[in-house]
Amino acid sequence: MEGLMLARVLRDLSPQLPLRTLGWVFPDETTAALLLEGAGLSRTNLVLSYRPPQPVVFLSRERLRGDPRSPFQRFLANRVRGDLLAAEQLKLDRVIALHFAGETGFVDQAPTRLLFEVTGRNANLLVLDAGQGFSGRVVMAAREITGSRNRFRTIRTGGPYTPPPPYEKLDPRTLSADQARQLADLPIGRWRERLDGLGPLLGAELARRAGLSPDQPPGEHWPEALAAVQALTLDPTVSEGVMEGGAREAARGEKAATLRRALREPLEKRVTLLRNQLADVTRAEAGLSDAAQDREEADLLMAYAHTVTPGASSVTLNTFDGSGERAVALEPNLSAVQNAEKRYTRARRREDVYLRLAEREGPLRAELTEAEARVRDLDLATLEQLSALAAQVQSEKPEKSPYGTRFVTPSGLEAIVGRNNKENATLTHRLGRSMDFWFHAQGYPGSHVLVRSGARELDLPDILFAARLAAANSKARGSSNVPVDYTRIKHVWKPRGAPAGQVHYTDQKTVFVDGTLPGS
Repeated sequence: MEGLMLARVLRDLSPQLPLRTLGWVFPDETTAALLLEGAGLSRTNLVLSYRPPQPVVFLSRERLRGDPRSPFQRFLANRVRGDLLAAEQLKLDRVIALHFAGETGFVDQAPTRLLFEVTGRNANLLVLDAGQGFSGRVVMAAREITGSRNRFRTIRTGGPYTPPPPYEKLDPRTLSADQARQLADLPIGRWRERLDGLGPLLGAELARRAGLSPDQPPGEHWPEALAAVQALTLDPTVSEGVMEGGAREAARGEKAATLRRALREPLEKRVTLLRNQLADVTRAEAGLSDAAQDREEADLLMAYAHTVTPGASSVTLNTFDGSGERAVALEPNLSAVQNAEKRYTRARRREDVYLRLAEREGPLRAELTEAEARVRDLDLATLEQLSALAAQVQSEKPEKSPYGTRFVTPSGLEAIVGRNNKENATLTHRLGRSMDFWFHAQGYPGSHVLVRSGARELDLPDILFAARLAAANSKARGSSNVPVDYTRIKHVWKPRGAPAGQVHYTDQKTVFVDGTLPGS
């Protein structure tokens, strides 16, 4: 049951409130019916069917019978009593609250609220203590939801009630022309993603009433689409054709929405990562001015080293261009020359970082543009396009093993990349056999790469493939002409007392490759 359908039921009920209640009956183990009576309403049952996955609420004049069939239903019959004072809906979400006045007698019953979550597989009926809105203490629930069933939201008797997470959608009952015009380029079948209270069936019904196919944007016909929305808010019923053909479209829409959600998170994470990497380039570029200052001060110290008093914490020196004097901070425990060498080293490090990152800027910007385009295209992609994109994203993911990330070389050999020092040590000293090949970027911290070749020699494409894995998973990632050493595992050993992942090796050969993943 969808949000607008719930709103229709409450719209029919609310003008009659408050209503006298004549007791509960229970036609089955997941249905509760409350007999109501009032001045403007003949005896009518408010029927709450909370059986997943198709819970419903409706008004019925049919004569219903049935005794309580569960502890929850017995509690409901005994404790939720008195006049029905108010009925409210959480926005146009599938959650309603019924407020009861309680009653006095031999045993007084306090005011309560009955909360109905008409939410498909997660349908639930809960008794809350008296209060306003949709928060409070759960007095009893038809279905207890523990952390083992739902790690995001639990419902326990005696615990606080947490409403479904908030969301931002347009209210179709007050949809303006400007808002409808902004949706004109979105397929009509996907307007339900932007409009509150519409699910798969009402989304399909909206397309039928607008005279469009679900995958067709209204475009210039947005006024007709707006009129269809307004008609749907007044009469949220679904035609027989939509119930049949629309159900198929609804299923396709649900599958597309699921794929869209699954794809959005990794793609947005990739966009964030690329933006952060470009920010590293910007910061490294800003560091060039610091490097220039370090070099200028080092040059001054080298030129005037004989005038610097040993142990001084600072010195004032004349600049080379005659522009005045420069105050230079010193480390007192170092000589003037040693202070200069330290500045030269720091400047070279900053310059090297910038040069290494600057080489990556072009590929990073191109990759960011592509990733951002993928995220934008998600909203307009069809089910077929989403399925293809999901397959592409899955194929781009390397297969993982318990010991690292697994790849396959061009000739079909297994290549495993360690993801940390512990995995590096495991690959090199436990998993690898003596005649397997081992790769590592020369002079850079990074991953060990194991190619499980047995006794056979590696072909050049396999060597270059594994070398790029080693370069791309090292501090030289993104650089060009990265030297990568490779040798047999039998020539690699761990020095006594060395930490995990630190090795010595001999009989190595070296190749130069780009620090990017193969295929990128």
